[in-house]
Amino acid sequence: MNNIKLQFDKEEVVKLINAVAEKTLRIDLTWDWPCGVGFYGITRAAEVTGNTTYTEKLTAWVDEYLALGLPDTTVNTASMGHTLLYLYQKTGKYLEPLKDTLSWLQTKAARFGDRVLQHIVSSKNDFPEQAWADTLFMAAYLMLRCGIEFKDETLIEDALNQYDWHIKYLQNPATGLWYHGYNNIEKNNMSGFYWARANAWAAYTVSMANRILPKPYLYPAWAGMVASLRDQLSSVKYLQTDEGLWRTILDDEESYGEVSATAGIGAAMLNNDNPLHTKYVQKALDAVLNNITEDGRVLNVSGGTAVMKDREGYLRIPKDWVQGWGQGLALAFLSAALVSAER
Repeated sequence: MNNIKLQFDKEEVVKLINAVAEKTLRIDLTWDWPCGVGFYGITRAAEVTGNTTYTEKLTAWVDEYLALGLPDTTVNTASMGHTLLYLYQKTGKYLEPLKDTLSWLQTKAARFGDRVLQHIVSSKNDFPEQAWADTLFMAAYLMLRCGIEFKDETLIEDALNQYDWHIKYLQNPATGLWYHGYNNIEKNNMSGFYWARANAWAAYTVSMANRILPKPYLYPAWAGMVASLRDQLSSVKYLQTDEGLWRTILDDEESYGEVSATAGIGAAMLNNDNPLHTKYVQKALDAVLNNITEDGRVLNVSGGTAVMKDREGYLRIPKDWVQGWGQGLALAFLSAALVSAER
């Protein structure tokens, strides 16, 4: 079905996709989550446009990094598995490092409660018993994709369990919006802000899970994911600014418009394909396009953001630099727009 019909210049969007992908490859990102998200966007663009040069360039980049040696696996570095999975599907290579990443997630990663992944960003125990929305993109979505690819029901169930508990911990049922993090030791959402990119991580990956999971009705957790996304998008649409962006703190009118979250939320709405969201997706697409330069820089993307201790912490995160996650989420959104035009 194609319930959402957008107005855009396809040739211009393809041109911008190529520019953003090329810029992303030139940033000298390392084996970590900025690269994981950025390269994920390139793989989506390559699949949608059929541009095989990106497969070749990603292969060369991964080969060089493997020769140099990979860092310790964390939840954040696990995001590079998205690139490994894509290249395995296209070339048959990289199964071993991909399986190593999955093995770490399943057997070595710190967990709490009902086997919920703790958000781990280094070899240190940085955030004891904390669940962050970021984990859904970096790890749970990867586990789901690989579980489907390798027909591994244990991996699929583990991934869906992450979604089930992250929804319980992070989504406010009264508003439908997501908090950034949850502290299981203190049993609270810490500073308790509705950070926009957290909402993007959740909305985008749930919307993709709904598209790729075979016979989703056979998995009890799936019903909760569908309802979660419905309630989230039903609320977040009212918080879009007149210029088409979502603010870095969604419900704070003094908070700045942020492009990576807008791309992720816009892509989620587009994937969800509810015709009532057409005008919001169109505004988001126009806003994202207006924030991409001819040389492929995605503008107004907030820097890396921990669960900040107060409102000022979020508002002071700079948005002056090119970021891998901004590049990747923009590519995911633009690729989804091209897919929608073909449906």
